[in-house]
Parts: sequence; C-alpha cells; structure tokens
Amino acid sequence: MEAVLGLMVILLGVSHGVETHCDGRQDGAQCYGALRGTVDIQLMDSTSEIPRYHLSKNSLRILDVLNNKVIYNTIVHRSSFFPSNGTFRINNLSRNDSGDYTLQTFHSDGKSSGKQTLQLFLQAPVSSVLLVSECLSQGEMRVSCLSEGGDSPQYSWALDGRTLTDAELLSGNNKSNNIILKQQVSGRLVCSVRNNVSDVSEEQKICRFINCTLINGTEILGWVPVDSNSLCIEPTREPTPVTPTSVGTSWFIIGLKAAVVILSLSGIWIWFTWKKKTILEGPAVPEKVESPDNSVFMIEMSPYSNT
Repeated sequence: MEAVLGLMVILLGVSHGVETHCDGRQDGAQCYGALRGTVDIQLMDSTSEIPRYHLSKNSLRILDVLNNKVIYNTIVHRSSFFPSNGTFRINNLSRNDSGDYTLQTFHSDGKSSGKQTLQLFLQAPVSSVLLVSECLSQGEMRVSCLSEGGDSPQYSWALDGRTLTDAELLSGNNKSNNIILKQQVSGRLVCSVRNNVSDVSEEQKICRFINCTLINGTEILGWVPVDSNSLCIEPTREPTPVTPTSVGTSWFIIGLKAAVVILSLSGIWIWFTWKKKTILEGPAVPEKVESPDNSVFMIEMSPYSNT
C-alpha cells in the first residue's frame, strides 16, 4: 500500500512540476499544456495602449480587462493575468481547458480593433521509461522501450551519444519502441520518449560475448548482459553421500596412519637410548696388555697333583 501511495505521489509531482510556455500572439497558434500542470500563454506584447480586451474560450468569455484592470475572470481561483507582458497563466490544467481561445481587442469607443485565435491542447506527460532487453543466441539483442503515462509518445534511440542507424538494426527503426540490434553492436543504448509537454529517457549497456573454459574443460560461448558472466560460473557439485562403510574405512585408515607414526617415533627413541648407553659404559672388549713386565700370573695348585 505504501509503495502504491509513493508511486501516486511521484506521478502527481511530475505532473504538477510541468510548466509549458506558448506564444499566442500570432493568429492560429497551437499551444500545449500538461495535465495538472501550468501553461503561460502570451497574448500580446503590451497592454498599455489597448483600452479594453477580453478572452473567450469556445465563444464563452472567461477574462475581461478594462484599462489594465481585470473586470472579471471566471477561473480566477487557478489563473492569473499579467498586464505588463500580456501573459495569461492557467494552473492545474484539466482536459476541459483544451479548446479554441479567442482574444478580441477594442478601441476606446468600444469598436473592435482586432481578433486572434489560438488552440490549446492538453497532454498527459510521460512519467517514466523502462528498458527491457533480451540477448539472443546469435548475438542479436531485442530491446523494448516501455513508457508510463504520456499521450502520443514519440520514441527515438541513440547509441553512445549518436542517433542509432538502420545499419545497426536487424528489426525496427529509430522511431519504434521495439528493436533488434545486430551482432557485434555494443555500447550504451539510450531510449528517449517525448511528447509536446515532456521528455524522459533511459539508458542501458547492451550484451557482450562470453568465451571461457570451465575447470572440466568445457568451453562456453554465448552472449550475456554486459554486467554478467553467469555462463562462466562453475556449477555447484553435489556432495558425496556418507555411508556406514565409508565411515568405517575412513577410521581404519586414520588408525593405520597413527600406528605407523607411533612405531616410527618409538624406534627413534630406542635407537637414541642405546646410543647414549654405549657411550657411557665404554667398549665391552678389554684392552690388550702391551708390556709383559706388568703382567701377573696366577697358578692354582691342586692338592692332588704330583709333586
């Protein structure tokens, strides 16, 4: 609900903010005003030398001025007249304000001194523009320009600041709201929508060509929007399901690796312990006596031996 109210406020703001100006000094002039907007119609250059004049709409008098004083104004609640520059302003325009307006001037004796007529047309202004694009398989790009509101909208296209040419179009033309761009056409595309009381535009970068190779060797070729590389994203792999057999096998491998590490460390510790003991006790073989003078002989005498 808030979003809808916000959109209504925006649209009303756009309409109320539209002001148009019209030169109605020439007979047969055509003027345009925006619905719920304001229009300034210049009726004459100066009113100082015109004793009396009145303005009628569809033969019904709406404004009467005598000696630069407004005698009456049937729409005074939303209009103003400025004698200094001969401009008649109408605010909060509606469809009923459209029609033929006739200005008639008089001499001081009351005789007519001239008459001129203008036409006032009312249009709803274009409030917003939306570009919808689609990248086709062979590199073409289909683009639709969608406008919100606006009477008698007129479309035009530009690419990188210049008018889009027929040589760049596979379908449509520069004045249609649906076009198809040819292959290899790139840049910033702008769609403008206008009528006699408004002018709105929207821009967008067009497709680019993707050429990449995935991890598994698959080659990807295709066209995607310029801010996307979705074709080159590696797809998510499904996780391997866990089964009781795989869980048991995993624990067996972990235990085996742990046993190998423990045995290796134990062997290293035993070797270093044996090495240390050998160094402290010295060699097990007695040293050889070099000098016989230092030798001691021990003879055991048996009592049963012959004397």
